[in-house]
Amino acid sequence: MRDDLVDLLVEGLQETLFMVVWSSLFAFLLGSALGITLVVTEKGGILAAPRLHKVIGAAINAVRSLPFIILIVLLLPLARLIVGTTLGPTAAIVSLSIGAAPFLGRIIENSLKEVSSGKIEAAKSVGASPWTIILRVLIPEALPALIRAVTIGVIAITEFTAVAGAIGAGGLGSLAIRFGYQRFREDILIATVILIILIVQIIQWSGDSIAKSVIRKRYKLE
Repeated sequence: MRDDLVDLLVEGLQETLFMVVWSSLFAFLLGSALGITLVVTEKGGILAAPRLHKVIGAAINAVRSLPFIILIVLLLPLARLIVGTTLGPTAAIVSLSIGAAPFLGRIIENSLKEVSSGKIEAAKSVGASPWTIILRVLIPEALPALIRAVTIGVIAITEFTAVAGAIGAGGLGSLAIRFGYQRFREDILIATVILIILIVQIIQWSGDSIAKSVIRKRYKLE
């Protein structure tokens, strides 16, 4: 393998991992807030506010309905405002985080809805506050499902970084387009595809392993 190929792949891999890690963190924080809010504000929820629930749900659906490449373009002014540029991995984190947050919000909402209503009612009956129910009942009981949901979200963000590479975000996606496709470097194209597949496999394996570990500890399985 030639030195230039190695250098390009290392740089692209570093940029991709940088985007994935930070975008996942910010998207998780935003998505968790959205998901929890959707669950607690629905009709019959512990902080029922149906109108707010509908507004947030509609906003999430609107963002999710946009193709990611269009969403990136729409968020370029915001990226420039926050980081001072629209190019590079740091600028892409803004679009990746906001683009992935509604998706994460929905799957986190679905994970939290798996918690038995009986356990929530039991917590209410002993006078637990809404925050106590969220932190001591909802999240712990849904933890394995939440871990799997976050795993799906991180994988989606990894895929989004490849799309973001088309408009100057850098990373393996940009490398595959600029060198693999436009300059007909099949070796770079194949190498970037392999690296992206490996990243996704590692993320999936890690998420599954952590979720299984939580389940084993909860039920004291060998």
